[in-house]
Amino acid sequence: MRETAKLKVLYIEPMKTPKIVEIDGDLESMQNLVGGYIEEYMPFEDEVAIVCNDEGKINGLEPNRGIFDKEGELQDIICGSFFICYAPVESEKYLSLPDNLRKKYEEMFRHPEIITRTDTGDLKIRRLFLPGRDIDRNER
Repeated sequence: MRETAKLKVLYIEPMKTPKIVEIDGDLESMQNLVGGYIEEYMPFEDEVAIVCNDEGKINGLEPNRGIFDKEGELQDIICGSFFICYAPVESEKYLSLPDNLRKKYEEMFRHPEIITRTDTGDLKIRRLFLPGRDIDRNER
């Protein structure tokens, strides 16, 4: 039986700050981490993948974080726990997140978000900073 390499990934759960975890690089370990079948999402210019639960939205998992483009426009909402790993195009498998990318995405996703809809149907995203320092982001 071939042993799979360990991966250090940035794990992000709803309402929690990101943390580095080490997992086996096999499919089962990744599925266990996100709680179901996995989906790869690569919205950033860096060679990183968001790996999330493929059925997170349709199964009603808790909204976790908004994904914004360079202009600050909401592109997607990840529901349920997810992790970020290194996914260079020349590699056929996911790799451990290098320190520079870990720091970048740890900062990007540092603050938990409360994601709700207003009475008019607009999305409201509230980042939870230090007590008394919450910031609202309203999206249509």
